[in-house]
Amino acid sequence: MGWQGALVAGIGAAQYQQQGAIGKYNQAVQNRNAAIAEQEAALIEKQSEFDIARFDKNFRKIEGETQVALAKSGVVAGSGTAYKIAAANAREAELQKEIIKYNSKVAQSRKIESANFARIQGNIARQSARLAQIGTLASTGTSLLGMSNFGSTP
Repeated sequence: MGWQGALVAGIGAAQYQQQGAIGKYNQAVQNRNAAIAEQEAALIEKQSEFDIARFDKNFRKIEGETQVALAKSGVVAGSGTAYKIAAANAREAELQKEIIKYNSKVAQSRKIESANFARIQGNIARQSARLAQIGTLASTGTSLLGMSNFGSTP
């Protein structure tokens, strides 16, 4: 085989190892991205809970202010227009809470989908590296076979 064959084999082996390392690294990066996206999804859920609690607090404050204003104006609480206003406000409050929850679930789903996509990209990167390694093995083997056939005489 000679020194040229050893050199080709050495370069092929180094390239093979490097391709494997690159594939593992790229997969690890994508797995990290997936983990971050999942953490963000959990944070979105917690933010939603906080937003609802803050909304409830503000709603109770406004509801109290409305009752005081109605009482000052002489309206009897729980009857007629006051009742209609309170009922409409309660329906609107529930609607707003549902909107906050819905938007949170949509954002969480997007983050989970992003995490899944990152994992898929990581697997593709790893498989691409494996294919490159196979190509390197084939190329190195072909080169070595060509060198051994070139040096022999029939």
